[in-house]
Amino acid sequence: QVQLVESGGGLVQAGGSLRLSCAASGRTFSSYYMGWFRQAPGQEREYVATISWNGDDTHTAYTVKGRFTISRDNAKNTVYLQMNSLKPEDTAVYYCAAGQRIGVVTTIRPEAYNYWGQGTQVTVSS
Repeated sequence: QVQLVESGGGLVQAGGSLRLSCAASGRTFSSYYMGWFRQAPGQEREYVATISWNGDDTHTAYTVKGRFTISRDNAKNTVYLQMNSLKPEDTAVYYCAAGQRIGVVTTIRPEAYNYWGQGTQVTVSS
């Protein structure tokens, strides 16, 4: 069992930056690939970024590529999402997720994640 708690969301002006954190409970955090997803009001949940268990493999969605960076610190049981050059369309609730499937290193598929946090609100004003 893994419990995930996101933090770092808030209100920021367009062009600004935020760093989201996702703290995980449990001693097996380093065995999970992690992901960030977001959901805006009235829209489907959208994949943002994913990272392998050791941080060697990362992938970000084309909508945030070059602006967002995912990273992790297994010693702190924490995964991060650095968000720069924020745009109003980045406004959403951001969720982190943990997954553990045989043969999967990273994935953009939400159904491949076993545990989800409660989310943190990010609002970007124009």
